[in-house]
Amino acid sequence: MTDRDHERQDDGRFLDALPGGAALLRSRAMPSLFEALETQSEGTVAVDRDARVVWINAKYARMLGISDPALAIGREVEDIIPHSQMRQVLATGQPILLDLMLFGTQRLVVTRFPLTDDRGAIIGAVGFVLYDSLHRLKPLLAELSRLEAELAATKRRLDEGRQPRYTLQSYVGDSPVCLEVKRKARLAARTDAPILLLGETGTGKELIAQAIHGLSARSGRSFVGVNVAAIPETLLEAEFFGAVPGAYTGLDRRGREGRFKTANGGTLFLDEIGDMPLGLQAKLLRALQEQEIEPLGSDRPVKVDVRVIAATNVDLERRIRDGRFRSDLYYRLNVLPIRLPALAEMGGGLEAIAESILQEIAARTGLPLRGLTPEAVEALGRHHWPGNVRELRNVLERTCLLTDNRRLTAADLAEALPDAGATEATDTPAPARPPSVRRAMPEPEPLPGYDEAFDEFERALLGRALAASNGRASEAARALGISRAAFYKKLARLGMRAGG
Repeated sequence: MTDRDHERQDDGRFLDALPGGAALLRSRAMPSLFEALETQSEGTVAVDRDARVVWINAKYARMLGISDPALAIGREVEDIIPHSQMRQVLATGQPILLDLMLFGTQRLVVTRFPLTDDRGAIIGAVGFVLYDSLHRLKPLLAELSRLEAELAATKRRLDEGRQPRYTLQSYVGDSPVCLEVKRKARLAARTDAPILLLGETGTGKELIAQAIHGLSARSGRSFVGVNVAAIPETLLEAEFFGAVPGAYTGLDRRGREGRFKTANGGTLFLDEIGDMPLGLQAKLLRALQEQEIEPLGSDRPVKVDVRVIAATNVDLERRIRDGRFRSDLYYRLNVLPIRLPALAEMGGGLEAIAESILQEIAARTGLPLRGLTPEAVEALGRHHWPGNVRELRNVLERTCLLTDNRRLTAADLAEALPDAGATEATDTPAPARPPSVRRAMPEPEPLPGYDEAFDEFERALLGRALAASNGRASEAARALGISRAAFYKKLARLGMRAGG
Protein backbone atom coordinates (compact mmCIF):
# COMPACT_ATOMS: atom_id res chain seq x y z
CA MET A 1 0.00 0.00 0.00
CA THR A 2 1.38 3.43 -0.96
CA ASP A 3 1.58 6.50 1.28
CA ARG A 4 -1.28 7.98 -0.73
CA ASP A 5 -3.42 4.88 -0.03
CA HIS A 6 -2.68 5.24 3.69
CA GLU A 7 -3.68 8.91 3.61
CA ARG A 8 -6.93 8.07 1.81
CA GLN A 9 -7.65 5.30 4.32
CA ASP A 10 -7.00 7.68 7.23
CA ASP A 11 -9.36 10.27 5.67
CA GLY A 12 -12.03 7.62 5.36
CA ARG A 13 -11.63 6.57 9.00
CA PHE A 14 -11.94 10.22 10.03
CA LEU A 15 -15.21 10.62 8.12
CA ASP A 16 -16.55 7.31 9.48
CA ALA A 17 -15.82 8.50 13.00
CA LEU A 18 -17.94 11.63 12.60
CA PRO A 19 -21.42 11.55 14.19
CA GLY A 20 -24.52 11.26 11.95
CA GLY A 21 -24.36 12.58 8.40
CA ALA A 22 -20.84 11.30 7.63
CA ALA A 23 -21.96 9.52 4.49
CA LEU A 24 -23.71 12.65 3.29
CA LEU A 25 -20.63 14.74 4.02
CA ARG A 26 -18.45 12.33 2.07
CA SER A 27 -20.81 12.27 -0.91
CA ARG A 28 -21.21 16.03 -1.04
CA ALA A 29 -17.78 17.37 0.02
CA MET A 30 -15.96 17.04 -3.29
CA PRO A 31 -18.85 18.06 -5.56
CA SER A 32 -19.52 21.12 -3.37
CA LEU A 33 -15.87 22.10 -3.43
CA PHE A 34 -15.71 21.64 -7.19
CA GLU A 35 -18.89 23.68 -7.70
CA ALA A 36 -17.56 26.50 -5.51
CA LEU A 37 -14.26 26.64 -7.39
CA GLU A 38 -15.99 26.41 -10.76
CA THR A 39 -18.40 29.23 -9.87
CA GLN A 40 -15.81 31.57 -8.37
CA SER A 41 -13.03 30.97 -10.89
CA GLU A 42 -12.66 32.57 -14.32
CA GLY A 43 -12.53 29.22 -16.08
CA THR A 44 -12.37 25.45 -15.54
CA VAL A 45 -11.10 22.59 -17.68
CA ALA A 46 -10.76 18.84 -17.08
CA VAL A 47 -8.69 16.33 -19.06
CA ASP A 48 -8.41 12.55 -19.11
CA ARG A 49 -5.23 10.53 -18.49
CA ASP A 50 -4.12 11.20 -22.11
CA ALA A 51 -4.48 14.98 -21.68
CA ARG A 52 -7.57 15.17 -23.89
CA VAL A 53 -10.24 17.66 -22.88
CA VAL A 54 -13.28 15.94 -21.36
CA TRP A 55 -15.00 19.06 -20.00
CA ILE A 56 -14.65 22.85 -20.15
CA ASN A 57 -17.08 25.45 -18.85
CA ALA A 58 -18.59 28.06 -21.11
CA LYS A 59 -16.78 30.94 -19.38
CA TYR A 60 -13.35 29.43 -20.13
CA ALA A 61 -14.36 28.51 -23.69
CA ARG A 62 -15.35 32.12 -24.43
CA MET A 63 -12.03 33.35 -23.00
CA LEU A 64 -10.24 30.94 -25.35
CA GLY A 65 -12.28 32.09 -28.36
CA ILE A 66 -14.33 28.88 -28.63
CA SER A 67 -18.00 29.56 -29.40
CA ASP A 68 -19.29 26.18 -28.19
CA PRO A 69 -17.59 24.23 -25.33
CA ALA A 70 -18.52 20.98 -27.09
CA LEU A 71 -16.05 21.84 -29.86
CA ALA A 72 -13.16 21.42 -27.40
CA ILE A 73 -14.13 17.95 -26.17
CA GLY A 74 -11.71 15.21 -27.27
CA ARG A 75 -8.96 17.58 -28.37
CA GLU A 76 -5.52 17.57 -26.78
CA VAL A 77 -5.35 20.28 -24.17
CA GLU A 78 -2.35 22.04 -25.80
CA ASP A 79 -4.43 22.54 -28.97
CA ILE A 80 -6.73 24.94 -27.18
CA ILE A 81 -4.45 26.09 -24.31
CA PRO A 82 -0.92 26.35 -25.82
CA HIS A 83 0.99 26.85 -22.55
CA SER A 84 -0.96 24.35 -20.48
CA GLN A 85 0.97 22.28 -17.87
CA MET A 86 -1.81 19.70 -17.39
CA ARG A 87 0.29 16.98 -19.01
CA GLN A 88 3.01 17.58 -16.37
CA VAL A 89 0.43 17.12 -13.60
CA LEU A 90 -0.64 13.81 -15.20
CA ALA A 91 2.98 12.64 -15.49
CA THR A 92 4.04 13.54 -11.94
CA GLY A 93 0.78 13.11 -10.05
CA GLN A 94 1.65 16.35 -8.22
CA PRO A 95 -0.54 19.48 -8.19
CA ILE A 96 0.68 22.87 -9.36
CA LEU A 97 -0.98 25.01 -6.75
CA LEU A 98 -0.23 28.49 -8.07
CA ASP A 99 1.19 29.41 -11.45
CA LEU A 100 1.20 32.20 -14.01
CA MET A 101 0.19 31.07 -17.51
CA LEU A 102 0.63 33.27 -20.57
CA PHE A 103 -2.33 33.37 -22.97
CA GLY A 104 -1.81 35.89 -25.75
CA THR A 105 -1.05 39.14 -23.98
CA GLN A 106 -2.80 37.99 -20.81
CA ARG A 107 -1.19 36.45 -17.75
CA LEU A 108 -3.60 34.07 -16.03
CA VAL A 109 -3.27 32.92 -12.43
CA VAL A 110 -4.04 29.17 -12.51
CA THR A 111 -4.06 26.10 -10.27
CA ARG A 112 -4.04 22.45 -11.35
CA PHE A 113 -4.86 19.18 -9.51
CA PRO A 114 -4.55 15.50 -10.47
CA LEU A 115 -7.69 13.30 -10.35
CA THR A 116 -7.41 9.71 -9.04
CA ASP A 117 -9.68 6.69 -8.76
CA ASP A 118 -10.35 4.72 -5.56
CA ARG A 119 -7.06 2.82 -5.97
CA GLY A 120 -5.05 6.02 -6.32
CA ALA A 121 -4.37 5.69 -10.05
CA ILE A 122 -4.21 8.92 -12.09
CA ILE A 123 -7.28 9.17 -14.30
CA GLY A 124 -7.12 12.83 -15.27
CA ALA A 125 -6.56 16.37 -14.08
CA VAL A 126 -8.55 19.53 -13.51
CA GLY A 127 -7.41 23.14 -13.83
CA PHE A 128 -8.92 26.42 -12.65
CA VAL A 129 -8.20 29.96 -13.81
CA LEU A 130 -8.32 31.82 -10.50
CA TYR A 131 -7.79 35.29 -11.98
CA ASP A 132 -7.70 36.56 -15.55
CA SER A 133 -6.00 39.78 -14.45
CA LEU A 134 -3.22 40.42 -11.97
CA HIS A 135 -4.80 43.60 -10.60
CA ARG A 136 -6.58 41.56 -7.91
CA LEU A 137 -3.21 40.32 -6.76
CA LYS A 138 -1.67 43.78 -6.48
CA PRO A 139 -1.52 43.77 -2.66
CA LEU A 140 0.11 40.34 -2.67
CA LEU A 141 2.50 41.26 -5.50
CA ALA A 142 3.41 44.53 -3.78
CA GLU A 143 4.27 42.68 -0.58
CA LEU A 144 6.24 40.12 -2.59
CA SER A 145 8.16 42.89 -4.37
CA ARG A 146 8.93 44.56 -1.04
CA LEU A 147 10.24 41.33 0.44
CA GLU A 148 12.33 40.64 -2.68
CA ALA A 149 13.81 44.16 -2.51
CA GLU A 150 14.67 43.71 1.18
CA LEU A 151 16.25 40.33 0.44
CA ALA A 152 18.31 41.80 -2.42
CA ALA A 153 19.46 44.72 -0.24
CA THR A 154 20.42 42.36 2.59
CA LYS A 155 22.34 40.15 0.16
CA ARG A 156 24.17 43.20 -1.20
CA ARG A 157 25.14 44.26 2.32
CA LEU A 158 26.38 40.77 3.12
CA ASP A 159 28.35 40.59 -0.12
CA GLU A 160 29.88 44.00 0.57
CA GLY A 161 30.85 42.85 4.05
CA ARG A 162 32.54 39.80 2.57
CA GLN A 163 34.57 41.76 0.05
CA PRO A 164 38.24 42.29 0.88
CA ARG A 165 39.13 45.61 2.54
CA TYR A 166 42.82 45.38 1.67
CA THR A 167 44.85 45.24 -1.52
CA LEU A 168 48.51 44.50 -2.09
CA GLN A 169 49.15 48.25 -1.93
CA SER A 170 47.96 48.09 1.70
CA TYR A 171 51.04 46.00 2.52
CA VAL A 172 53.43 48.89 3.05
CA GLY A 173 57.17 48.46 2.66
CA ASP A 174 59.77 48.37 -0.09
CA SER A 175 62.51 46.39 1.66
CA PRO A 176 63.66 43.19 -0.08
CA VAL A 177 61.67 40.97 2.32
CA CYS A 178 58.48 42.97 1.67
CA LEU A 179 58.97 42.89 -2.08
CA GLU A 180 59.43 39.11 -1.91
CA VAL A 181 56.12 38.74 -0.05
CA LYS A 182 54.36 40.81 -2.72
CA ARG A 183 55.98 38.79 -5.52
CA LYS A 184 54.79 35.50 -4.03
CA ALA A 185 51.32 36.92 -3.41
CA ARG A 186 50.97 37.82 -7.10
CA LEU A 187 52.09 34.31 -8.08
CA ALA A 188 49.62 32.78 -5.63
CA ALA A 189 46.74 34.80 -7.10
CA ARG A 190 47.20 33.11 -10.49
CA THR A 191 46.19 29.65 -9.22
CA ASP A 192 43.65 28.02 -6.90
CA ALA A 193 46.28 26.05 -4.97
CA PRO A 194 46.07 26.21 -1.15
CA ILE A 195 48.36 28.78 0.48
CA LEU A 196 49.97 28.71 3.92
CA LEU A 197 50.87 32.08 5.40
CA LEU A 198 53.54 31.89 8.11
CA GLY A 199 54.47 34.64 10.50
CA GLU A 200 54.20 36.06 13.98
CA THR A 201 51.01 37.62 15.30
CA GLY A 202 50.44 41.08 13.82
CA THR A 203 52.50 40.65 10.65
CA GLY A 204 49.53 41.14 8.28
CA LYS A 205 48.55 37.60 7.33
CA GLU A 206 44.87 38.43 6.77
CA LEU A 207 45.86 41.52 4.79
CA ILE A 208 47.90 39.38 2.39
CA ALA A 209 45.11 36.78 2.20
CA GLN A 210 42.62 39.48 1.18
CA ALA A 211 45.10 40.92 -1.32
CA ILE A 212 45.56 37.50 -2.95
CA HIS A 213 41.79 37.06 -3.18
CA GLY A 214 41.43 40.53 -4.73
CA LEU A 215 44.01 39.72 -7.41
CA SER A 216 42.56 36.29 -8.22
CA ALA A 217 39.82 35.23 -10.59
CA ARG A 218 37.57 34.83 -7.53
CA SER A 219 37.70 38.53 -6.64
CA GLY A 220 34.02 39.05 -7.42
CA ARG A 221 32.93 36.37 -4.95
CA SER A 222 32.96 36.23 -1.16
CA PHE A 223 36.04 36.39 1.04
CA VAL A 224 35.19 34.65 4.33
CA GLY A 225 37.64 34.77 7.21
CA VAL A 226 37.43 32.68 10.38
CA ASN A 227 39.73 32.54 13.40
CA VAL A 228 39.90 28.89 14.44
CA ALA A 229 41.11 29.73 17.94
CA ALA A 230 38.19 32.08 18.61
CA ILE A 231 35.42 29.46 18.14
CA PRO A 232 34.57 26.96 20.91
CA GLU A 233 35.65 23.46 19.92
CA THR A 234 32.11 22.10 20.28
CA LEU A 235 30.85 24.50 17.58
CA LEU A 236 33.74 24.27 15.14
CA GLU A 237 32.33 21.49 12.95
CA ALA A 238 28.96 23.20 12.45
CA GLU A 239 30.69 26.56 11.95
CA PHE A 240 32.85 25.15 9.16
CA PHE A 241 30.61 22.59 7.46
CA GLY A 242 27.10 23.67 8.47
CA ALA A 243 24.27 21.70 10.04
CA VAL A 244 20.94 20.45 8.71
CA PRO A 245 17.69 21.55 10.43
CA GLY A 246 17.12 19.49 13.54
CA ALA A 247 20.79 18.61 14.03
CA TYR A 248 20.71 20.60 17.29
CA THR A 249 18.41 20.13 20.23
CA GLY A 250 17.01 23.11 22.07
CA LEU A 251 14.96 26.09 21.00
CA ASP A 252 16.83 26.94 17.80
CA ARG A 253 16.48 24.00 15.45
CA ARG A 254 17.17 25.85 12.25
CA GLY A 255 19.99 24.68 10.03
CA ARG A 256 23.30 26.46 9.66
CA GLU A 257 24.97 27.16 6.33
CA GLY A 258 28.60 26.93 7.44
CA ARG A 259 31.62 28.93 6.33
CA PHE A 260 32.50 26.61 3.42
CA LYS A 261 29.04 27.09 1.90
CA THR A 262 29.15 30.85 2.54
CA ALA A 263 32.51 31.07 0.75
CA ASN A 264 31.38 28.89 -2.16
CA GLY A 265 32.96 30.22 -5.34
CA GLY A 266 35.28 32.48 -3.34
CA THR A 267 38.04 32.25 -0.75
CA LEU A 268 38.02 30.86 2.79
CA PHE A 269 40.72 32.24 5.10
CA LEU A 270 41.51 30.00 8.09
CA ASP A 271 43.53 31.93 10.67
CA GLU A 272 45.39 30.14 13.49
CA ILE A 273 45.02 26.81 11.70
CA GLY A 274 47.49 25.25 14.14
CA ASP A 275 44.80 25.35 16.85
CA MET A 276 42.34 23.17 14.91
CA PRO A 277 41.40 19.92 16.74
CA LEU A 278 42.68 16.70 15.17
CA GLY A 279 39.19 15.33 14.48
CA LEU A 280 38.24 18.39 12.47
CA GLN A 281 41.56 18.32 10.61
CA ALA A 282 40.49 15.03 8.97
CA LYS A 283 37.23 16.60 7.71
CA LEU A 284 39.09 19.66 6.45
CA LEU A 285 41.53 17.43 4.54
CA ARG A 286 38.63 15.64 2.86
CA ALA A 287 36.99 18.96 1.97
CA LEU A 288 40.23 20.12 0.33
CA GLN A 289 40.80 16.88 -1.56
CA GLU A 290 37.24 16.13 -2.70
CA GLN A 291 35.86 19.69 -2.80
CA GLU A 292 32.80 18.50 -0.88
CA ILE A 293 31.54 18.85 2.69
CA GLU A 294 29.13 16.90 4.85
CA PRO A 295 26.96 19.11 7.08
CA LEU A 296 26.43 18.03 10.67
CA GLY A 297 23.45 15.69 10.89
CA SER A 298 23.49 14.85 7.18
CA ASP A 299 24.70 11.78 5.31
CA ARG A 300 24.73 13.54 1.92
CA PRO A 301 27.90 15.31 0.78
CA VAL A 302 27.54 18.80 -0.70
CA LYS A 303 29.84 19.97 -3.49
CA VAL A 304 31.67 23.25 -2.88
CA ASP A 305 34.15 25.32 -4.85
CA VAL A 306 36.38 27.06 -2.32
CA ARG A 307 39.96 28.30 -2.39
CA VAL A 308 41.56 27.90 1.06
CA ILE A 309 44.23 30.20 2.48
CA ALA A 310 45.48 29.12 5.92
CA ALA A 311 47.65 31.06 8.36
CA THR A 312 49.54 30.24 11.53
CA ASN A 313 52.01 31.77 13.96
CA VAL A 314 53.17 28.42 15.38
CA ASP A 315 55.67 25.84 14.16
CA LEU A 316 53.43 23.29 12.43
CA GLU A 317 56.29 20.85 11.82
CA ARG A 318 56.94 20.74 15.56
CA ARG A 319 53.23 20.16 16.18
CA ILE A 320 53.33 17.28 13.72
CA ARG A 321 56.18 15.72 15.75
CA ASP A 322 54.14 16.26 18.93
CA GLY A 323 51.12 14.54 17.35
CA ARG A 324 49.01 17.71 17.44
CA PHE A 325 48.77 18.33 13.69
CA ARG A 326 48.22 15.93 10.78
CA SER A 327 51.15 15.68 8.41
CA ASP A 328 48.87 14.95 5.41
CA LEU A 329 46.88 18.15 6.06
CA TYR A 330 50.12 20.12 6.46
CA TYR A 331 51.42 18.97 3.08
CA ARG A 332 48.05 19.71 1.50
CA LEU A 333 48.03 23.27 2.87
CA ASN A 334 51.72 23.92 2.35
CA VAL A 335 51.61 23.92 -1.46
CA LEU A 336 52.70 27.55 -1.62
CA PRO A 337 54.06 28.85 1.69
CA ILE A 338 54.58 32.59 2.16
CA ARG A 339 56.53 33.75 5.20
CA LEU A 340 55.70 37.25 6.40
CA PRO A 341 58.60 39.04 8.10
CA ALA A 342 58.34 40.40 11.61
CA LEU A 343 58.41 44.19 12.03
CA ALA A 344 61.95 44.03 13.40
CA GLU A 345 63.05 42.50 10.06
CA MET A 346 61.66 45.36 7.99
CA GLY A 347 64.79 47.48 8.27
CA GLY A 348 64.27 50.85 6.62
CA GLY A 349 60.67 49.95 5.81
CA LEU A 350 59.61 50.66 9.40
CA GLU A 351 59.34 54.40 8.80
CA ALA A 352 57.03 53.96 5.79
CA ILE A 353 54.80 51.60 7.79
CA ALA A 354 54.62 54.05 10.70
CA GLU A 355 53.70 56.94 8.39
CA SER A 356 50.98 54.85 6.76
CA ILE A 357 49.54 54.01 10.19
CA LEU A 358 49.60 57.70 11.19
CA GLN A 359 47.58 58.54 8.04
CA GLU A 360 45.08 55.81 8.91
CA ILE A 361 44.76 57.10 12.50
CA ALA A 362 44.11 60.66 11.29
CA ALA A 363 41.46 59.51 8.81
CA ARG A 364 39.70 57.29 11.35
CA THR A 365 39.80 59.50 14.44
CA GLY A 366 39.72 63.01 12.97
CA LEU A 367 42.95 63.90 14.78
CA PRO A 368 45.53 66.02 12.92
CA LEU A 369 47.91 64.16 10.65
CA ARG A 370 51.23 63.61 12.45
CA GLY A 371 54.75 63.10 11.16
CA LEU A 372 57.91 61.63 12.71
CA THR A 373 61.18 63.37 13.55
CA PRO A 374 64.41 61.49 12.72
CA GLU A 375 64.92 60.91 16.47
CA ALA A 376 61.44 59.34 16.72
CA VAL A 377 62.22 57.04 13.79
CA GLU A 378 65.43 55.96 15.55
CA ALA A 379 63.51 55.30 18.77
CA LEU A 380 61.04 53.11 16.90
CA GLY A 381 63.90 51.27 15.20
CA ARG A 382 65.50 50.39 18.56
CA HIS A 383 62.36 48.65 19.83
CA HIS A 384 62.00 44.90 19.19
CA TRP A 385 58.21 44.96 18.45
CA PRO A 386 57.11 41.54 19.69
CA GLY A 387 53.52 42.49 18.79
CA ASN A 388 54.59 43.63 15.29
CA VAL A 389 52.32 46.01 13.34
CA ARG A 390 49.49 45.67 15.85
CA GLU A 391 51.79 46.86 18.64
CA LEU A 392 53.19 49.68 16.47
CA ARG A 393 49.65 50.91 15.73
CA ASN A 394 48.83 50.84 19.44
CA VAL A 395 51.95 52.85 20.34
CA LEU A 396 51.38 55.47 17.63
CA GLU A 397 47.69 55.92 18.41
CA ARG A 398 48.42 56.30 22.12
CA THR A 399 51.14 58.85 21.35
CA CYS A 400 48.78 60.85 19.12
CA LEU A 401 46.30 61.05 21.99
CA LEU A 402 48.93 62.18 24.50
CA THR A 403 50.54 65.03 22.54
CA ASP A 404 49.52 67.97 20.37
CA ASN A 405 52.80 67.98 18.43
CA ARG A 406 52.36 67.68 14.68
CA ARG A 407 55.77 65.99 14.42
CA LEU A 408 56.25 63.24 16.98
CA THR A 409 59.56 63.23 18.83
CA ALA A 410 61.39 60.53 20.76
CA ALA A 411 60.17 62.21 23.97
CA ASP A 412 56.56 61.93 22.75
CA LEU A 413 57.04 58.22 22.17
CA ALA A 414 58.68 57.64 25.54
CA GLU A 415 55.41 57.45 27.49
CA ALA A 416 53.77 55.07 25.02
CA LEU A 417 57.01 53.14 24.56
CA PRO A 418 58.40 52.87 28.12
CA ASP A 419 61.52 50.92 27.22
CA ALA A 420 62.67 53.49 24.66
CA GLY A 421 64.89 55.24 27.19
CA ALA A 422 66.21 52.00 28.59
CA THR A 423 67.02 50.74 25.13
CA GLU A 424 68.82 53.96 24.30
CA ALA A 425 70.90 53.70 27.50
CA THR A 426 71.73 50.09 26.75
CA ASP A 427 72.89 50.95 23.26
CA THR A 428 75.39 53.51 24.62
CA PRO A 429 78.78 51.75 24.83
CA ALA A 430 80.29 51.57 28.33
CA PRO A 431 83.79 53.01 28.82
CA ALA A 432 86.51 50.42 28.41
CA ARG A 433 88.27 49.16 31.52
CA PRO A 434 92.00 49.66 31.82
CA PRO A 435 93.94 46.62 30.62
CA SER A 436 95.21 45.93 34.14
CA VAL A 437 91.71 45.38 35.58
CA ARG A 438 90.01 43.90 32.52
CA ARG A 439 88.53 40.49 33.38
CA ALA A 440 87.91 37.57 31.12
CA MET A 441 84.34 37.49 29.80
CA PRO A 442 82.35 34.43 30.85
CA GLU A 443 81.14 32.01 28.19
CA PRO A 444 77.73 33.12 26.85
CA GLU A 445 74.78 30.99 27.94
CA PRO A 446 73.20 28.93 25.17
CA LEU A 447 70.19 30.63 23.54
CA PRO A 448 66.78 29.06 24.23
CA GLY A 449 64.79 27.60 21.35
CA TYR A 450 62.40 29.88 19.47
CA ASP A 451 59.23 28.24 20.86
CA GLU A 452 60.52 28.38 24.45
CA ALA A 453 61.49 32.05 24.07
CA PHE A 454 58.15 32.93 22.49
CA ASP A 455 56.24 31.10 25.24
CA GLU A 456 58.20 33.02 27.86
CA PHE A 457 57.41 36.30 26.13
CA GLU A 458 53.70 35.45 25.86
CA ARG A 459 53.61 34.40 29.51
CA ALA A 460 55.05 37.74 30.56
CA LEU A 461 52.78 39.71 28.20
CA LEU A 462 49.61 37.96 29.38
CA GLY A 463 50.70 38.37 32.99
CA ARG A 464 51.18 42.13 32.54
CA ALA A 465 47.79 42.43 30.84
CA LEU A 466 46.06 40.56 33.68
CA ALA A 467 47.83 42.66 36.29
CA ALA A 468 46.77 45.88 34.54
CA SER A 469 43.13 44.72 34.41
CA ASN A 470 43.04 43.41 38.02
CA GLY A 471 42.74 39.85 36.78
CA ARG A 472 39.76 40.46 34.47
CA ALA A 473 40.38 38.32 31.40
CA SER A 474 37.90 40.18 29.16
CA GLU A 475 39.63 43.52 29.72
CA ALA A 476 43.07 41.95 29.34
CA ALA A 477 42.10 40.35 26.02
CA ARG A 478 40.64 43.64 24.78
CA ALA A 479 43.81 45.50 25.73
CA LEU A 480 45.90 43.01 23.74
CA GLY A 481 43.56 43.17 20.74
CA ILE A 482 42.56 39.49 20.79
CA SER A 483 39.29 37.68 21.49
CA ARG A 484 38.48 36.40 24.97
CA ALA A 485 38.36 32.82 23.64
CA ALA A 486 41.88 33.17 22.16
CA PHE A 487 43.09 34.74 25.43
CA TYR A 488 41.79 31.81 27.50
CA LYS A 489 43.29 29.36 25.03
CA LYS A 490 46.70 30.96 25.43
CA LEU A 491 46.35 30.90 29.23
CA ALA A 492 45.55 27.18 29.14
CA ARG A 493 48.48 26.42 26.82
CA LEU A 494 50.89 28.31 29.08
CA GLY A 495 49.49 26.80 32.30
CA MET A 496 48.23 30.17 33.54
CA ARG A 497 44.93 31.19 35.16
CA ALA A 498 42.97 34.42 35.16
CA GLY A 499 42.39 36.06 38.49
CA GLY A 500 38.67 36.69 37.89
